[in-house]
Amino acid sequence: MTTRTIAEGHDLKQMEANLERVEELTQRLLSAMGQKKPINNALHGPDQELYAEALTGYWQEWLKNPAKIIEHQIGYWGKSVTHFVEAQQALARGKLEPPEDTGPKDKRFSNPLWDSHPYFNFIKQQYLINAEAIRTAVEDVENMDPKEKRRLRYFAQQIVDMMAPTNFFSTNPDALQKAVETEGASLVQGLENLVRDLEANNGELVVRLADEEAFQIGENIATAKGEVVYRNRMMEIIQYHPTTEKVRETPIVLFPPWINKFYILDLKPENSLIRWIVDQGYTLFVVSWVNPDESYRDVGLDTYIEEGYLTAIREVKAIAGVEKINAVGYCIAGTTLSLTLSLLKQQGDKSIKSATFFTTLTDFSDQGEFTPFLQNDFIDGIEEEIGDRGLLKSFIMARTFSFLRSNDLIYGPAIKSYMMGETPPAFDLLYWNGDGANLPGRMAMQYLRKLCQDNRFAEDGVEMLDHTLNIRDVDVPLISIACETDHIAAWKDCYRGVQKMGSKQKTFVVSESGHIAGIVNPPTKKKYGHYVNDEFGEDADHWREAATFHEGSWWPLWEKWLAKRSGRWIKAREPGDSDHPSLEPAPGSYVKIKANQADQ
Repeated sequence: MTTRTIAEGHDLKQMEANLERVEELTQRLLSAMGQKKPINNALHGPDQELYAEALTGYWQEWLKNPAKIIEHQIGYWGKSVTHFVEAQQALARGKLEPPEDTGPKDKRFSNPLWDSHPYFNFIKQQYLINAEAIRTAVEDVENMDPKEKRRLRYFAQQIVDMMAPTNFFSTNPDALQKAVETEGASLVQGLENLVRDLEANNGELVVRLADEEAFQIGENIATAKGEVVYRNRMMEIIQYHPTTEKVRETPIVLFPPWINKFYILDLKPENSLIRWIVDQGYTLFVVSWVNPDESYRDVGLDTYIEEGYLTAIREVKAIAGVEKINAVGYCIAGTTLSLTLSLLKQQGDKSIKSATFFTTLTDFSDQGEFTPFLQNDFIDGIEEEIGDRGLLKSFIMARTFSFLRSNDLIYGPAIKSYMMGETPPAFDLLYWNGDGANLPGRMAMQYLRKLCQDNRFAEDGVEMLDHTLNIRDVDVPLISIACETDHIAAWKDCYRGVQKMGSKQKTFVVSESGHIAGIVNPPTKKKYGHYVNDEFGEDADHWREAATFHEGSWWPLWEKWLAKRSGRWIKAREPGDSDHPSLEPAPGSYVKIKANQADQ
């Protein structure tokens, strides 16, 4: 659309009509915002002590080495003034053109106007100059505790990301162009998207990442055939139908994390780890955790162990008619599996033949990218937020994880949805990512205080179920799969925990890619390779130097490892038995409960 078209009034009426709709939507917006319940301020950022300490450190550096600080300040002023003068000179020449050097490439600035239009290029360049100045100022702070310095870097980067010109309508050429091209319809649709997301989350702004109308659990995702053969208040146990005439004697019990839903392992047939395991000739049981409501306030890690792990082990052994099983734990479920293994060791129970850990942390001595969220101010805020309701709401965890990748998981999707009025993509992985679960308050605080902050399990032991559980007790044959670019469970941290385990048979694998893609990596894709090394003598860097790289998925390697610990071939088992009839087909009922439904 051209300016002349608008001036002639042909499309101006449509734009005015669209803008009038904004007024209508405003009432819904105000109503949705009215549903919001205040969140503890500690969850919005660090306490003032962090900034006071940073300011003190910066001032001390000024007194100790003023030339260095002045150099940085003058450098910032000089770049800003030079930038302004160059823009003025371009205008004086009567040519609306940017400088020859348009700045570094950044996918946020992919619109050609950021380079070809002097207005947008000026804004971009000045933003990059400002961002560099903030980062330099942070690095200038010395004599600061390394953990606090890491937090300062994180929160400074959050400010830098938030202030990007792409996040504001008046300085986003994509949003401006779309508004003109659609006579303002994109603005109306964007506001509708915003109101919809607020209404869906009781006034909390949780950016919808995927088109939720495109997916139905059990219909076009999580469709592997199986039966719910057991249910209690904590979980459903799904046994999957065999696809081979014979199966290995020793069954597999897979414990997924309860922060998200298990169907990440069964999104669609071509990348389903669940289907692949069954196709290799294994009897597979998968735990589907309940999405807790306020009645679960007193549920702790010990409850998950007793009513989840120990119960699942007992029931699976009964159904399969075996004395031992192979156990798999993913993420926090792997952490809790290791606690369970310590308990079983102390009780003299040898039910677990082998253990597999997917992206599992057990040693939290280095808190990695979660350092900003594992200090007392933030954890105290979570404890107060849990309060009388006894529940850590799903959106708080989702928001925390999202801010670790804010440009990709918050600002980018928000721009497309709210500024440009686009419908979120029909992307199954993003749909799953938004389908989180609440956490019982007691369990959340045990995990955060005892494991993450105090690191008791990896050091002196953690008191639980009348035992002192310790990582050294984990002595069954084990294999651990970590992921090279995992920002949730860094591979070096996973390695450190496995290194401390007491098993004499340990295999460690590092898959290329991240927390999800590195695990959901089917052999047919031939996409991500993996590193293997069975030696644990030195630190992670030495392990990596001596590791052997293999092309393709780690799944076949794992299956060969598992086959050696899975017994003879027997006739395939159908789900359940006379004491465990099918309660309903997979994927069951618990997986379909939404976090906001459980919270109501």
